[in-house]
Amino acid sequence: MSRIGKKPVSVPSGVKAEVSGQAVKFSGPKGNLAWTAPEPIRMKLEGAAIVVTRPDDLPQTRALHGTTRALLQNMVVGVKDGYSIPLEIYGTGYTCKLDGRKLLLNVGFMGRGVGKPAQFVVDIPAGVDVKVEVPAARGNNEPAKFTVSGVDKQAVGDFAASVRKIRKPEPYQGKGIRYGGEYVRRKAGKVFAGGGAG
Repeated sequence: MSRIGKKPVSVPSGVKAEVSGQAVKFSGPKGNLAWTAPEPIRMKLEGAAIVVTRPDDLPQTRALHGTTRALLQNMVVGVKDGYSIPLEIYGTGYTCKLDGRKLLLNVGFMGRGVGKPAQFVVDIPAGVDVKVEVPAARGNNEPAKFTVSGVDKQAVGDFAASVRKIRKPEPYQGKGIRYGGEYVRRKAGKVFAGGGAG
């Protein structure tokens, strides 16, 4: 990780960076991010780049060095271009829609009422946006589609993972929530041999 840490983090045009001790702030066209680096890592703004340094070669310090540099790079990309993760829902009758800052999902579970599907209501955290492109799946080949986006890579990834966990894709028909383009290894269903009277 130390080799990564030695690379300066370029601050592109359109992005403003402020470094004050262990604190760093970025602002760009997509939004703002702030973070405090762990001790004993040091950051310094030199021209249009941030240089990350460490005081020693202890394993923990080397790891923090590389991690800090990687997180700063992610922040720069986030405020400049943003992050997005497409998600797809496979399954007949499965749906997704928005109600303000809530994502409503019907993914095949049954509720307490007879024949009534259970609806999952997922609160969308601050700094994360959801856009529904296709609200309802048609069969197992035409999925419902929505995209999770935001400036914070970790927040976007965590929310997308938590939504996927509600109904992970099952291996027989592929029903469930999966990342866009995710390959689901399929299994053959059980075959029951018919027995004749003899």
